[in-house]
Amino acid sequence: GHLIYDLAQGAWDIPALRTLLEALLLENQAFDEFELEPEFPRAGRKILLMNARRLHGGEMILLSIADITAHRNAETALRRVQDELRQGQKMEAIGRLAGGVAHDFNNMLTGILGFSEMLMESLREGTDAFHQAGEIKKAGERAATLTHQLLAFSRRQVLHPHVLSLNTVILELEQMLHRLIGDDIALEKVLGEGLWPVHADPGQMSQVILNLALNARDAMPHGGMLTIRTGNTHVEPTGERPRGLAPGSYVSLAVTDSGTGMDPETQGHIFEPFYTTKPEGSGTGLGLATVFGIVEQSGGSIHFASELNRGTTFWVDFPRIEAGPATVAPHARAAMPRGTETVLVVEDEAVVRGLAVRILKRQGYTVLEAADASEGLAMCQSRPLGIDLLVTDVVMPGGLNGRQLADQAVTLCTGLRVLLMSGYTTDALVHYGIEKGAPFLQKPFSLQQLAGKVREVLDLPDGAC
Repeated sequence: GHLIYDLAQGAWDIPALRTLLEALLLENQAFDEFELEPEFPRAGRKILLMNARRLHGGEMILLSIADITAHRNAETALRRVQDELRQGQKMEAIGRLAGGVAHDFNNMLTGILGFSEMLMESLREGTDAFHQAGEIKKAGERAATLTHQLLAFSRRQVLHPHVLSLNTVILELEQMLHRLIGDDIALEKVLGEGLWPVHADPGQMSQVILNLALNARDAMPHGGMLTIRTGNTHVEPTGERPRGLAPGSYVSLAVTDSGTGMDPETQGHIFEPFYTTKPEGSGTGLGLATVFGIVEQSGGSIHFASELNRGTTFWVDFPRIEAGPATVAPHARAAMPRGTETVLVVEDEAVVRGLAVRILKRQGYTVLEAADASEGLAMCQSRPLGIDLLVTDVVMPGGLNGRQLADQAVTLCTGLRVLLMSGYTTDALVHYGIEKGAPFLQKPFSLQQLAGKVREVLDLPDGAC
């Protein structure tokens, strides 16, 4: 006639369990796989699985209690990993789509920018026609900026990393940050002393900071506080792992606002390109997507925490670099002398091919053209001594890509040089056999860039390409 609590002198006094047992005694009930989460003075919170039955005509109650805390915690951890995997796969798929869209737009923008530039050269400066051609070129340049942001999100843009200090980047941006956020938002900088260097592209790090600051500004329409912090973070193998960081040393950047915060629905989409909570026409939805791509491509990681009406913090962590700051040699501008060599242009996009042919003919070259790799290969076979340079797109229909065409063409044409071009970047073309350092021209290109790169490749020493 006694409950377990009486036998244990109150040590197992779980109110929910007492209620169940009392109901079982009075109403001849049973319960199966009932979970409770009681708090014990010594053991803390536990997850218990319970089953109960009446035995021997109701004179005895059989009660089983199993501690399934570890099992439930493991299930929770597994679900979290699965959610992260699904999110990662979704972001990767969106990245591939964004990269493909950027590639196609870069082909179109090559024609828009190139022909508008040629048109401006043929018009008298100051005329309405010259101004209108200039507006076309400006619109094309703005569109090219968007494609660069798409390539950044898809981790397919060209980076030029150097050893640098994030503190230096922030200090150089300080005046611009004040102008961007406005007078009603206070800017607080908490820059860590003795900050370790990182290996990153300075321009892209500026874009990360500016985009995070702009996102914070938009979250504070009535003013507030924007705080930018930097610091060194060391994660021990057996210690706490902030933001899930693997053991190692990191340089951390935190951007915090006191703004509106984000609901869970928004938090699940913030790094997706073109996702925005702003009114139509007020933003591209590429700011945080660009940040995500730059950070990932630079070997870092990005995390955030947000609460409605409490603000948001973004953390960006980069691996520590042991080396000191590097000295970057100034990039010499490529010369653009005229040439008389023979150039074969292979490009499946007629507009891009036509532009390249016109530019090179104007520079004095003899130019052959082909619409695909098979046609280009046939020209190489028919003129083994007559082609000095092959300028070819990388991604083309018809079975052979530009790299495969180049490999076969150099065996047919004595002394042939090769210049590859694409709307993708070299980083994204690795699976096409494109090696880093190979002569390459990124679309969209200007007249000067194409002519200069062609001359540069033709002037390389024998065996250099």
